[in-house]
Amino acid sequence: MTKPTAGDVGGPETPPSDFIRDIVRQHLAEGRYERIHTRFPPEPNGYLHIGHAKSICLNFGIAREFGGICNLRMDDTNPTKEDIEYVEAICEDVRWLIAGWADHCLGLKPRGRKPDTVSRNGATDYYLPAVVGPATSDALEPFFASDYFEQLYEFALQLIRKGKAYVCDLSPEETDRYRGAPDRPGRESPWRNRSIEENLDLFQRMRAGEFPDGARTLRAKIDMASPNVWLRDPVLYRIRHAEHHHTGRAWCIYPTYDFAHCLSDYIEGITHSICTLEFEVHRPLYDWILENLDLPRPLPRQYEFARLNLSYTVMSKRKLLQLVREGAVRGWDDPRLPTLRGLRRRGVTPEAIRNFAYRIGITKYDGLTEMAVLEHAIREDLNRRALRRLAVLRPLRLIITNYPEERVEEVEAVNNPEDPSAGTRRVPFSRECYIEQEDFLENPPPQFFRLRPGGEVRLKYAYIIRCDEVIKDASGRPVELRCTADLESKAGGRNAQRKVKSAIHWVSARHAVPAECRLYDRLFTVPEPDLLPDWRSALNPNSLEVVTAWCEPALAAARPEERYQFERLGYFALDPDSAPGRLVFNRTISLKDAWARERQKAGL
Repeated sequence: MTKPTAGDVGGPETPPSDFIRDIVRQHLAEGRYERIHTRFPPEPNGYLHIGHAKSICLNFGIAREFGGICNLRMDDTNPTKEDIEYVEAICEDVRWLIAGWADHCLGLKPRGRKPDTVSRNGATDYYLPAVVGPATSDALEPFFASDYFEQLYEFALQLIRKGKAYVCDLSPEETDRYRGAPDRPGRESPWRNRSIEENLDLFQRMRAGEFPDGARTLRAKIDMASPNVWLRDPVLYRIRHAEHHHTGRAWCIYPTYDFAHCLSDYIEGITHSICTLEFEVHRPLYDWILENLDLPRPLPRQYEFARLNLSYTVMSKRKLLQLVREGAVRGWDDPRLPTLRGLRRRGVTPEAIRNFAYRIGITKYDGLTEMAVLEHAIREDLNRRALRRLAVLRPLRLIITNYPEERVEEVEAVNNPEDPSAGTRRVPFSRECYIEQEDFLENPPPQFFRLRPGGEVRLKYAYIIRCDEVIKDASGRPVELRCTADLESKAGGRNAQRKVKSAIHWVSARHAVPAECRLYDRLFTVPEPDLLPDWRSALNPNSLEVVTAWCEPALAAARPEERYQFERLGYFALDPDSAPGRLVFNRTISLKDAWARERQKAGL
């Protein structure tokens, strides 16, 4: 058996241009590879967020554009922090994000399959081929670095036999001190020059469980004076007596990320190992491990790009976990979080996230991406797909005094002006309506063109009305408006073309259905909360407001997979908390960027 060099799993398209895609194009033109093979390898110690989405879109996008495969792999080499809960969540989130776009490029493996052992040029080699199949097939599963523990152990023995690795008895704290600093060389471990025989014996006893946690490590023997501190005899294996989510108690020694990463890439036949920029200094170690094992070529190569830093949020797993544990949010799928399941619950579509990822591009330098860029991609996507509906968030009763009390008619409303094929619908209209409180002012400023005493507006899709009387409660707050309608101003009427300066939305009070609306906003009040001594001090106290809205009756049949624009208010999606007779909507995003206006006012 040999590693595949040909095969097409998806037709290429005109891809965006960036330096990584340019490298891939060059490699294909040179004939270096006949098929591109990438991977997305999250550690299953948390939930995926919008930063991971950038990597998913890059790795799967390249596979899709160049007729390749992208493996989904769990980099599960740290048993104390990983859990099957995260494995399942990662699989679900990846499938959701790539569905209908790059799922035909998703590389999985037969459930339970381990690498094949093959012989090349008289040497033992390992290979685990990818299967491109239905993403939800029970017969397939993601790749796991832990499935390679036996092979990684054999590779470690090879390094020991070549005098390239040794067992070290320094404690973790001593190892850090001996490593030195970027401006001064490290010191060699007292155990650096153990014999090959002693190192083999100790490493085998480490595997057998003879030593406690932290007592010994296996380290690469490279150069303690290297300017790159990652080459100063890095740890390859450490002792950890812990239950592993995938292998149970079979192992008590675990490879480090740096050792497992490059060799997992090799075993899977990865051609382009694409990482974020902080791993650039790890690349010499990536290459050193592969080159010192005398593995058959071609070897995988690592390439780096700048990770996503997004304003008005945090993406550190530690900080996100803190927000969840301290109750600042309602769980990992809270719509205020940048997690993929939070964005999904909020009503953001996979297409919007992918468009955002393409829009921000791939670079080699770190920067801060404005939240407004993501919000623009969301608005652009929802404007195209969302069905328009009428809803009132903060109702003010309006009585049309010259409209017959028992009369009910239906007006024709457009479902989506961006999509004529969406057609129209009939909306009931009656004498009593609700309008938004903010659409009426008793003493308005000069540029206020909505309803005022004696003023006129059009009720969208219906009549022009004039406000004749304002009814107030004991505190002086308007609670009811009494108006007169121009009954010839509706479509088809004699005065249908009469112009007024504003059209406002409404719902018929008799027919309106109640709904809980959760109005989400940015989680933080400052662009870079990570820079503050106490980042939690910048949490936005107004990031969630819950109101009872009144909606047109068509929304009683709202579907979870559908997206809606509540006209003049924003985009909304049905929340999983909804139940028969209880509608719950999440505001995905407002129609306009209120934060931009606030920053303009502040002169920012």
